[in-house]
Amino acid sequence: MGMMINPTEQDEREYLGTIQEKLKLAINRVHERVQQVSGELKASKQYIHENQSGMDEADHVAADQSINRIASTGENEVARRNKLLKLVSSPYFARIDFAQGNGAPIAIYIGLSTFFDETERANLVYDWRAPISSMFYDFELGDAWYTTPAGQVNGSISLKRQYRVRDGVMEFMIENTLNIQDDVLQRELSKISDDRMKNIVATIQREQNAVIRNEESKVLIIQGVAGSGKTSIALHRIAFLLYRFRETLKSKDILIISPNKVFSDYISSVLPELGEEHIPEMGMEELAAEILENKFQFQTFFQQVSRLLQKSNDDYVTRIQFKSTFEFLSKLNQYMVYVENNFFEARELRVGSTVVPSPFIHEKFRAYHRVPLLKRIPMVVKDIQDYVRDQTRRKISGHEKAIIWQLVPQMIKKNNLLDLYRGFYQWVKQPAMFNMPPSGVLEHSDVFPLIYCKIRLEGAAPYDHVRHLLIDEMQDYTPVQYAVVSRLFTCKKTILGDVTQLVNPFGSSSAETIEQIFPQGDVIRLLRSYRSTIEISSFAGKIIPNPELIPLERHGRAPSIIEFKTKEEELTWIKSQMPEDISSKSIGIILKTQQQAEEVWRFLGLPKASLLTPESTAFRKGVVVASAHLSKGLEFDRIIIPFVTDSNYHSEVDRRMLYIACTRAMHELALTHTGNRSEFLKGM
Repeated sequence: MGMMINPTEQDEREYLGTIQEKLKLAINRVHERVQQVSGELKASKQYIHENQSGMDEADHVAADQSINRIASTGENEVARRNKLLKLVSSPYFARIDFAQGNGAPIAIYIGLSTFFDETERANLVYDWRAPISSMFYDFELGDAWYTTPAGQVNGSISLKRQYRVRDGVMEFMIENTLNIQDDVLQRELSKISDDRMKNIVATIQREQNAVIRNEESKVLIIQGVAGSGKTSIALHRIAFLLYRFRETLKSKDILIISPNKVFSDYISSVLPELGEEHIPEMGMEELAAEILENKFQFQTFFQQVSRLLQKSNDDYVTRIQFKSTFEFLSKLNQYMVYVENNFFEARELRVGSTVVPSPFIHEKFRAYHRVPLLKRIPMVVKDIQDYVRDQTRRKISGHEKAIIWQLVPQMIKKNNLLDLYRGFYQWVKQPAMFNMPPSGVLEHSDVFPLIYCKIRLEGAAPYDHVRHLLIDEMQDYTPVQYAVVSRLFTCKKTILGDVTQLVNPFGSSSAETIEQIFPQGDVIRLLRSYRSTIEISSFAGKIIPNPELIPLERHGRAPSIIEFKTKEEELTWIKSQMPEDISSKSIGIILKTQQQAEEVWRFLGLPKASLLTPESTAFRKGVVVASAHLSKGLEFDRIIIPFVTDSNYHSEVDRRMLYIACTRAMHELALTHTGNRSEFLKGM
């Protein structure tokens, strides 16, 4: 056995210095190349400018190609320089010593990206996504293996270490005897959070690693409890796929469907940290508007939830429930078949002296059975025009064309999308289930059923440029929404969420429901919660029990419930809790409705607190006031939940909101009320 490199912590500190020196030299080398490239670029452009007149087309093409080549070399070098600059302040977070077969152990340092030293012709730091790095997450000391495209490599791990290097300084190093990560994880979690979701590469757990590195699944459905890090894991999975398939998959080929803009901002900071550029994203509502070509106005999901929280109108709830089942989807499918078979009636048609017989029209219509019903009209019109032209042996006039265009659509009983959709409710003898308000704004629960009809009857362009789709908050979407998504996106998908965090219990999906739509889906359950202390987890578990959830052993203060005599006192106490220094820790004040959030925010006043609205696009640090719906997916050091009275929190929707609010807290939780406390807190 050879000598182990850097046996002591002192040696490790010196080695870190050496690596940083090498990184700086490499950065200088890249920098010189960038300078050189921009010099070449200037020279080439200058040359073209001076020799414009003497150049023929081939010369121009060659010159353009050379300029493009130089420019893309420059872009690659700049990207490389940026990666190396990131590595300087924290080159690596872990090390394993691995001996292949019976060979001598080699020290493998693992960081956010690869550092290949040109002078030594060696990898000094390995990317956390590289096959060899997976052993750090998957094995303790002893036998270990990893898979490469060429096959499995077996060997053994003789050492495992973890470091925290920040701003170029090693803050600590931990030797691994047992599961090292819990140690580091505990340190990371008990620290006050920064304002962004953590990049968790240093603390990925074994079950999470399997999800991140899953390459096979066509559809991966992640059902994770509150605080299980499912969103982080999904983003790390995207980063992994971009690394693993870097020849064929680029960040522009991926689409994230996220619940709101704040959430998008919240996650967009994680991917660049993992070494990936920006990834396109859109909300379900933007998707809907795009497919409906902005022809319909409709209520957003946020507006639907707000309406459910303010006044529970039974008819409204019934309509939402009716449209969020599997049965509804299969009825809609039956109706589509019925429409295709019964809504077209061929009639003979006269154009001047020419008669176009109905069997001819009928046969043409049938011939296009693979084409959506309403899309067949222009095809049949063209066939009829050809028929008339062949009969009369002359060109057909504009007037004649107009006649055909007028008569053919009339052969379809209803040729307008909204009428066809409304017809469905008459067909199932439930006309009251469709309610078009005088304003002409569709209810949220009608948007995706209408889109589904559009896809089936008019067709819609599939999103073929998307190669991987990520959907978050899966439980908030209905079967018909998934049916639309599966028709528009045929690519691989990662779908994640938590069935207990529904904001609308009347129209939602479980992992099982989603499995039915994507039968080729693999479901993975993440049951360990890392966010909250045991005290906060068990408190939330009394509001909505989740027997599957396993909290991480981390203790803190018990949540407090504080009663006040007047609302004025309650608000004044909340104001007194505002920190002097907003960067000290993050505080979330979470209310049931947007109106209540606005009221509390006005009372607190800026600059103390910022308010989240559906239009907010950035996630700010310090004190954030939000409705429970908009706080989903976010986390704070401390949470305060005002107005927890029996009149404010009593319905099933309210209970869900309270659960979401409590599970945002990492370290501390306080609930306040004036008058009777909510029945959900009885006995606490």
